[in-house]
Amino acid sequence: MAFINLKNKVIQVKIVYYGPGRGGKTTNLEYIHRRFHDRIHAEMVTVKTHGDRTLFFDFMPFDLGLIHGYQIKVQLYTVPGQPKYNATRKLVLRGVDGIVFVADAMAVCRESNVQSLRNLQENLAAYRKNLATLPWVLQYNKIDLAEQGIPVLSVDQLEQDLNRGFGRPAFPASALKGINVAATLKKIISLAVTSIREELM
Repeated sequence: MAFINLKNKVIQVKIVYYGPGRGGKTTNLEYIHRRFHDRIHAEMVTVKTHGDRTLFFDFMPFDLGLIHGYQIKVQLYTVPGQPKYNATRKLVLRGVDGIVFVADAMAVCRESNVQSLRNLQENLAAYRKNLATLPWVLQYNKIDLAEQGIPVLSVDQLEQDLNRGFGRPAFPASALKGINVAATLKKIISLAVTSIREELM
């Protein structure tokens, strides 16, 4: 459930970008920060470590109108992809309202994607949440690398590996080029806000 600030009349919606290391989570948020800088009222906070680009989170609120007179603000976070940072990944998921699972479309990352999705399910279970009921979408990032002759997984294969049994919205994308980054963000915000509206009815 979203955090509700009664004093300031603000509902904070927490969206977490999750996925394997170097899959494009931070690149997504960096693109969003550049593209929508006029709608962002906070600096992006990035902590870089050896072996992984983001240790804690990127933070950006968006203004989205009102729910029952309360202003909506969206906070965007990434998690570190490397398994050794699992405690941090789990901590960032606390209070999550929606998830973007960023899969790496490179063929060599197939098993990493599957393991990361499994890890997401395990970490959500610690908070008594699951992917069957939580708003989430998938982004198949780096699909454009095929143009450079780099082996990439087909969308059908990615769907089979990661979305079978879920049927969630999925977006072939290039976070570096900005392809479907905004569409991914728009969809997860829509799903999360709709879910919160229904909870508060």
